[in-house]
Amino acid sequence: QVHPVESGGGSVQAGGSLRLSCSVSDSRQMCVGWFREIPGKGRAGVASTYIRSSTTHYADPVKGRFTISQDNSKNTVYLEMNNLTPEDTGTYYCAASDRTFSYVWCSLEEIDQWNYWGQGTQVTVSS
Repeated sequence: QVHPVESGGGSVQAGGSLRLSCSVSDSRQMCVGWFREIPGKGRAGVASTYIRSSTTHYADPVKGRFTISQDNSKNTVYLEMNNLTPEDTGTYYCAASDRTFSYVWCSLEEIDQWNYWGQGTQVTVSS
C-alpha cells in the first residue's frame, strides 16, 4: 500500500515561501504530484514528477514560483513555493499514481488517474 504523507504547511505573508514535503513509500515507478483545493474552486493540479525520470509538470499559475523536487534516498518529494500570494491559499494534497495516463505521463489534468492521496496540509497566505 502507498500512503502519501504530507508535512510543511502553515501560514505565511504574501511574498513569503514555504516548503511542503511528501513521503511516499516505494515511489520508484510512480508519478507523485501536488494538488490543491481552494474553496469554491475545487481541486486542481499544481505540480507533478515522474520519479524514474524526474520529468516535471507545472500548472500555469505556479510556473516560475513553485518547484517540485525529489530525494529518492528518503522517498520524499518536495514542493518549494516562493513568492506566495493569497490566491495560493488552500489545502495541499500529495498524490501518487501507478496508473496509465492517456496522453501526458503524470498529467495534472487526469485527476482520476491519481489513486493514492494524502490527508492534505493547509497553506494560508495573508496579504
